[in-house]
Formats: sequence, C-alpha cells, structure tokens
Amino acid sequence: MSETSLVQEFTKGLWKEIPPFRLVLGLCPTLAVTKAFSTGLGMGLALTFVLVCSNILVSALRKIIPSKVRVPCFIIIIATFVVIVELVMQAYTYPLFLTLGIFIPLIVVNCIVLGRAEAFASKNGLVASIADGLGMGVGFTLSLSVLGSIREIFGAGAWNGMDLFGPSFQPFTFMVEAPGAFVCLGLMLGIMNLIGKK
Repeated sequence: MSETSLVQEFTKGLWKEIPPFRLVLGLCPTLAVTKAFSTGLGMGLALTFVLVCSNILVSALRKIIPSKVRVPCFIIIIATFVVIVELVMQAYTYPLFLTLGIFIPLIVVNCIVLGRAEAFASKNGLVASIADGLGMGVGFTLSLSVLGSIREIFGAGAWNGMDLFGPSFQPFTFMVEAPGAFVCLGLMLGIMNLIGKK
C-alpha cells in the first residue's frame, strides 16, 4: 500500500468518517462519559488501544479465521484487549477507572471496534489496518475530548480541574446532565454538517 493511501486511511477517521459525528457510531459512551475533558480523553484512549490492537490481530489472522465464525472470533479478540485495558486502568488510573465504570467493559460491543474489524481489518493488510484503527481512535478521542471540554467549561466553569471563571460564575448545570449531552452533541453534529457541506 502506498504512503498516500496510508495517510488517507489515517486521516479519514479525523474528519471524513469521524465516528460520533460522521458515522454516528459509539454514541453511548459519547453521551455518558463526556461530563469532563479527562473522562472523554480516558475513554477515547482506552478505545483507541483496543481498536488498534484488535485491528492488528484481526488483520494478521484474517486468512485463518473461518468466515462462518468470524464475528465471534472478532468479539473474543476485542474482549481480550478490553480486559487488558481494564486491568491496566485499575492498576494505574484507578479514579478514572471508577469514573468510567461499566463503559470500559462495554467497549467489547462498541460498534466502532467491531465495525472496523469486520469492514476493514478482515479485508486489508496489517499496516493499513493499523492506520485505519489509529485514525478512527484518534478521531473518537478528539470528539470525546472536545465534547467533554465544552460540557465541563459551561457546566462547571472549569477545564480539567482548573477553575476558569472565578467564584462569581454561575455554571449551566444543565450541560453536565444527560439532556445537556444530547443538546451539545446535536449542536456539534449540526456544526459539523454545515462545515462539511462547505
């Protein structure tokens, strides 16, 4: 695969096929864990690790895995890397692990990861699959980080634990509640579509 096509595989996940906004995939963690920048970043990095590693293994084993049992095999591969992420987070970032809670094991059934394994890694070579997984993962991480930042700034008057507006600021607590996630995501989807049309 040429260097140009590798760059295209990586960059498609950053804008053209950015998971939450273009493909509208992975909305459950997008809405649930983006109350703050740090949780969005943590979830995005965890999913990126699982996505890249599972793409590598699926691509490497694509000629060995029988087509009739490919989806269960993909789920086992993904679950293996999710367990690794979960154990590493418990060991080194325990507060983040507690904050993300059930959404870490739910990476196993995240349609972004399974979709990339089925649609791309099972049909392409190792290097292209790494570029695809990395691009989609970085795009997802940026999406969650930006959404979490917006909600944290307006909903708490802070960013990554730093107070931004002083004690007189009245935060829009609506932004850190569940309806605020839907409104913020909807506004961002609208902005992305407007920019995409231009």
